[in-house]
Amino acid sequence: MGTVTPQPTTAGNPPPDGGRTPTSRRRAALPRLYGPLLAFLLASGAFCAAWAARGTFPFGDKGRAINDQANQYVPFHRALWDLVHGQAAGDVLFTWRGGFGQQFLSDYYTYLGNPFSWLAVLVPREHVDLAVFVITPVTMGTAAAVMAVYLGKLHPGPWWQRGVLGAAYGLCGWALSDASYIPMWLWGLVALPLLGIAVEWCLEGRRWTGVALLVALAWFGNFYTAMMATMAACVLLAVRLITLDLTGAQRLRALWRAASAAGVGILLTLPLLLPSFLSSGAAQPTKAGAFDPVRIEIFLAGMLPATHLWGGRPRLYVASLGLILAGSFLLNTRIAARTRLTWAAATLLVLVSFQFPPTQYVWHGLAVPNGNPYREAFVFSGMVVVLAWLALANRPRPLHLALSAALLLLATFVLRHTNDFGGWTWPAVLAGGAASLLALLLLTQAGRHRALLPLAALLMTGVVLAESTVAAANADARRSRERWAAPVPTSNRSITNHFEAVRSVDGWPAYRTDSGAPQTSYNDALALRAEGPQYYSSYLPEATYKALEPLGYGFKNDGRTFFGADNPVLDAIFSIGARVRPGTEPNTWTATKQPAPPLVTLRTAPYASPNPGDSVYAHQEDVLGATVYEVPQATRTGTATTQTYAARCTPGSEAYWYSPALYGTLRSGDSTRPLEDRMTGVVPLGPVPASGEVTATVETRTENATAGPTPIGCLDRTTLDARIAALKSTGATSVHVGGHTLEATLPPNTTGTAVLAVTNIPGWQCSAPIRDFHGLLSLPVTPATRTLSCTFTPKGLPPGLAAAALALLTLTSVTTASYVRRRRERI
Repeated sequence: MGTVTPQPTTAGNPPPDGGRTPTSRRRAALPRLYGPLLAFLLASGAFCAAWAARGTFPFGDKGRAINDQANQYVPFHRALWDLVHGQAAGDVLFTWRGGFGQQFLSDYYTYLGNPFSWLAVLVPREHVDLAVFVITPVTMGTAAAVMAVYLGKLHPGPWWQRGVLGAAYGLCGWALSDASYIPMWLWGLVALPLLGIAVEWCLEGRRWTGVALLVALAWFGNFYTAMMATMAACVLLAVRLITLDLTGAQRLRALWRAASAAGVGILLTLPLLLPSFLSSGAAQPTKAGAFDPVRIEIFLAGMLPATHLWGGRPRLYVASLGLILAGSFLLNTRIAARTRLTWAAATLLVLVSFQFPPTQYVWHGLAVPNGNPYREAFVFSGMVVVLAWLALANRPRPLHLALSAALLLLATFVLRHTNDFGGWTWPAVLAGGAASLLALLLLTQAGRHRALLPLAALLMTGVVLAESTVAAANADARRSRERWAAPVPTSNRSITNHFEAVRSVDGWPAYRTDSGAPQTSYNDALALRAEGPQYYSSYLPEATYKALEPLGYGFKNDGRTFFGADNPVLDAIFSIGARVRPGTEPNTWTATKQPAPPLVTLRTAPYASPNPGDSVYAHQEDVLGATVYEVPQATRTGTATTQTYAARCTPGSEAYWYSPALYGTLRSGDSTRPLEDRMTGVVPLGPVPASGEVTATVETRTENATAGPTPIGCLDRTTLDARIAALKSTGATSVHVGGHTLEATLPPNTTGTAVLAVTNIPGWQCSAPIRDFHGLLSLPVTPATRTLSCTFTPKGLPPGLAAAALALLTLTSVTTASYVRRRRERI
């Protein structure tokens, strides 16, 4: 064959794109956006309509902050705002706010990975909670839009039909019930169709770089649900390899492209993924129970539209339109038998895998989920929508649609007595199902009667919007009746006043400010810019738990949540020089200052408390390095439910109480306070009277439990003040704190052990060998030591950066090679 000489581009020789101008190309591409735009507007609009119908914020006075949204997500987004606006005590690697200093990178990845979380930094800080709420409909809408694109890649079809079914996916039961108040999980809803598009590119043998970037985008958002979406993408790839007419070589190339691109994409996220994995391993363990599958009738009821099952139940449904179409998929003979059987079998296997412990553990990364175990339910809903689209794109017959609708009606009737059967399920099935069936029947006749097409489109769009709005409102209403899900405010006058009170006594890093007992959230320190012990994170290290628990700080969630304790000895240990307490009037707060040692203090000799070694007061003295408590043996009288404790102390001292085994009410003198077992730390009883008699009565609901022999400790404030003065005089003369660094200057001729008021968590590297001092970070110093410095680097960050650099180099090389090859092919 002769050589083909490229022809110049002239009027008689049109360019490869057919001579279209940039304007004409933009006009041709515009219709491609119609489907995704419709899906976005439908999904986000339905969810916002449900908010408005319920009168929830910002459309009313009802709160939206449910459980961890109030305790974690809003405070972490406020911390992100502070970080971006240069007002954070710390950086992306470490935060000095909360837990007396904790890693932040893993928390950022887990709680702030959703790209839409950055909406929070675009609003004033006092409106960050509104931005957090907006993340939900925006992410749902994006998931719906991306699904509309993915459906078009599976099979061509009208843009509005893809948009409607994309919205049905974005408004699936999992999104409305499980993830609507968990912004980072919702990114998995986006990741599934994103990875579906990546699968199609692999099958087409193009855009390897794009595949890797889509994988990275999915995993950057949230590794937990992205892992589930990635497993689902493997199922999608397997189905497509079976159903498409490909040669063996083509299948192998597609597998190689998928595996290699996925590997590179995940490697790009390793600077976040690896530290998070290692932080999880170092976190305080939790007592997660074994997976216990629900009964089959409850499991099947989760597939009925507008159903909201209580507790750890599967929310598997999509709108009636999607269910009716998916039900007709197997009957549609216009679709090849192999395609129908493969897709149906894959969907059934995915569904069945949710009920068996081994496969459930695989879905959850070989971990037992702490909470609802059906967190991968969106995968099944996504596959149902795919079946619905394939059925719709291949013109289902009216008889098949009617049979599918009848099956849905029959299933609803059979399951109507199931525990927690949704009150809105019958209306959704009868009204939504009937409207969906009518719309689909009109669509089947639109080929002969074109006037029916707009009516069918309007009816299909309207039924998904209306039914999903009802389902979302029902899910929110049913959930709000549960005690754990009662919404709490995240912005009001009290919170504003609390924040201003904390800021009025800020002195960081000369001393810490404690925001007091949790009033706003379990992460008040982050939310209010304080530096106390309050912190709630799945990554709170076991080392922090072992340091703070013996000292008398309250905690819950098996030790992954710590609260404050109004105790001057603990304030001295952790350099707390200011404290905020509730005022005497509602919504008011009182801020006070007190002398405090610096963040770095000196211990010149070992110290052991003479008080009973198993008491919390002895542990405090061991760390403080001085005897400041009188710890008498308390006598107990009364009954198992009403226990009175009496002890004698020096008149004028200050009495404190600690009873982590009791839950109930504590009464002493004229004061009454709740006791919430381990959540309640050391609490003040008040001054010891002239008689020296200290009494406290506990009305407890804890069976067969007591406060033990030493619940009462009496503090000698004069001795404590002298110890604080000594720690100040011998401690660091100056302390400079950076984002994840600490530098201290010591007095001349210092010798002994420098103790940092920071828990000894993994990741610290210092200018001298690190020693553990009762769970705190400490360093040996000699007379020649004038300065000491420490830097925190999350475990796994350096190798993660190296792996990401290698992945980036691979991407660059492949992209460059591909560009050069295409240039040569054009020549």
